[in-house]
Amino acid sequence: MGADRLAELARALGDPTRAAFCLALLDGRAWTAGELARHAGVAASTATEHLHRLTAVGVLTERRQGRHRYVELADARVAAFIEDMAALLQPVPAPVTGLKSAAASNALARGRTCYDHLAGRLGVALADAMAAHGHLETDSGFALSDKGRRWMEASLGVDTTAWGRRRPVARACLDWTERRTHLAGQAGESLCRALFDRGWTRGVGSGRAVRLTESGCDALQALLGIDAAEQGLV
Repeated sequence: MGADRLAELARALGDPTRAAFCLALLDGRAWTAGELARHAGVAASTATEHLHRLTAVGVLTERRQGRHRYVELADARVAAFIEDMAALLQPVPAPVTGLKSAAASNALARGRTCYDHLAGRLGVALADAMAAHGHLETDSGFALSDKGRRWMEASLGVDTTAWGRRRPVARACLDWTERRTHLAGQAGESLCRALFDRGWTRGVGSGRAVRLTESGCDALQALLGIDAAEQGLV
């Protein structure tokens, strides 16, 4: 990539509204321009201009379904880039304006999706437990061990042979609330999907917050020795 293109990317991201759009899209969903406009508190016409800028530099992609136009992060590499930049910043607690706001903040810290993998205390607890059981090698970054592959196949029904080569199998993602690493990459995505598919986790409300179900607590205790209550996951 040339210097001019890198500078253009930096300028595209260097706007509070566009940055807010990118952070919102880390939930892994496709959003409409109107939804993002309301989220950032800007006019719909303003949101459209910002989205055109982000699409032009390859940060976002758009697709149409019927009369609706949706935008989403271009791919997992873009999501990882946004996550890594956000994690460089010291966390600033969101202002708590009441019990509802406090509950939402606590729910996100307890567990949430980070694009296509799990973050918060839940994500960190899973990564720690996998490392303790020899499923993850953490000496220099994250690497899924052969034992870890076999465990994901046997215990979670993951088809690891379907993983591609363009994206890391395992990647350490610095958690912005816990200031510790959780598991991203293809293994992190498969782990997140497996927990949802089995009903061991469920979404909370319409945002990114995730919580363990009763069966999920039992499963993680049996599979990884995670005491959900002791680790503040419920």
